[in-house]
Amino acid sequence: MCGIVGMVCAEQVATKLYDSLIQLQHRGQDAAGIITCNERLHFKMGLGLVRDIFEDRHIKRLEGTMGIGHTRYPTSGSKAFVEEVQPLWTSVPNGIAIAHNGNIVNPEVLREEVTVQRKRYLNTSSDSEILLHLFASSLQQYLEADISESMDDEQFFEAAVASVQSLSELVEGSYSVVGLIKDRGLIAFRDPHGIRPLVLGKKTRTGHDEYIIASEDTMFHMLEFEYVRDIAPSEVVMVTKQGHLFSQIFAHASYNPCIFEYVYFARPDAVINNISVYRSRLRMGENLGKRWKEVYKDLRPDVVIPAPSTSNTMALSMAKELNVEYSEGLYKNPFIGRTFIMSDQAERRQSVRYKLAPQRLEIKDKVVLVVDDSIVRGTTSREIVSMVRDYGAKAVWFASACPPVTHPCQYGVDIPTKGELIASSHTIEEIRAYLGVDILFYQETPDLIEAVMRKSVGCIDMPCHACLGGPYVAGYKEVES
Repeated sequence: MCGIVGMVCAEQVATKLYDSLIQLQHRGQDAAGIITCNERLHFKMGLGLVRDIFEDRHIKRLEGTMGIGHTRYPTSGSKAFVEEVQPLWTSVPNGIAIAHNGNIVNPEVLREEVTVQRKRYLNTSSDSEILLHLFASSLQQYLEADISESMDDEQFFEAAVASVQSLSELVEGSYSVVGLIKDRGLIAFRDPHGIRPLVLGKKTRTGHDEYIIASEDTMFHMLEFEYVRDIAPSEVVMVTKQGHLFSQIFAHASYNPCIFEYVYFARPDAVINNISVYRSRLRMGENLGKRWKEVYKDLRPDVVIPAPSTSNTMALSMAKELNVEYSEGLYKNPFIGRTFIMSDQAERRQSVRYKLAPQRLEIKDKVVLVVDDSIVRGTTSREIVSMVRDYGAKAVWFASACPPVTHPCQYGVDIPTKGELIASSHTIEEIRAYLGVDILFYQETPDLIEAVMRKSVGCIDMPCHACLGGPYVAGYKEVES
């Protein structure tokens, strides 16, 4: 899971890209980078948060009216080296840079294809660099040196589509990509199943169309862009420097966006795959409450509290369905990062108590139902339960808006082995005992899928839910448990 953004404007884009990455910070906190283009490529990358990487002097030298940016949450490659930070670029042909969100599951095969068959050099262990060179080497075949300058935009776009199609026939896994091609414009494409999100925005000023393509539309309002639509699976989009847009879908497959985007990753104010994340989370809480009433009849807690902040919406809706009090009984410090995407277990456990402070008056002597978006490793949930008990709860019940996560995600979520997933090796009763709760209640998979798809108006065939035991729709790589 990463955040990507690209734009073509009538004016300098560096500040807009920076502002966009701030709005995408929740999608990756390890590193970030920006590349812009005028007569040449200008770039700045670094490790850490966006606000700590970019200073005014960096923004001033990122010249150009088109550019791309990336916030990194690494699922492949090294986490410690700035060479792995995106966007990644190559000088041949034309000068190409890309930013990638997703994960490739057959990198070993592709690495040999790039280095042995296509004779191109890989400088990192990143699967994103493999994508870059697969696209660049295919494009180079269409851009013979003696005719590339004479190709018009439509001909160039046709070559780009053919290059992406060639790439898609080799690559297994997920990829949403934004890129820039010097002297040509912005390019974006999405894998045939549309696993990772990618949305298109537009604004028109003084007769010039400006475009933005990003993981989420969370920055559109701030930058005065209008949401246009999602980039479709297997779609290639190119925006020229003059603001002319070309698009083409080169293949058709089932539309299977990641269900965890709605459970956890995406911001609640985002609309992705034409579905409101906020509304889907309301429906998750509603379905959870309905299921609770079926199982536990008239049994009710004194108060429902969320494990903030992704689950706030779910908890509010569940409390309404159960007709019980809702309270934000855990205060979240907004300056601590998201624990799920922190780099190791010790850091996650320590950060839970740093970022959450129980409110005694909302907890003491009450039967508390804690609602969380999901239980992945169990570390965060256990710490939350411990804090709630420490503050005098009479009993602690725990509800997860997501079913048990039993399988590793291979498409961009950093859960590489079953061994990290508590539900893969423990029964619900064993998990209940580990968490230290009196009742543990999980959402049913059909109810979660219904919550996401209820308003999809035929857009989605079926969300990818391989992590919940569903099919791996875009390939699978065997990993040690």
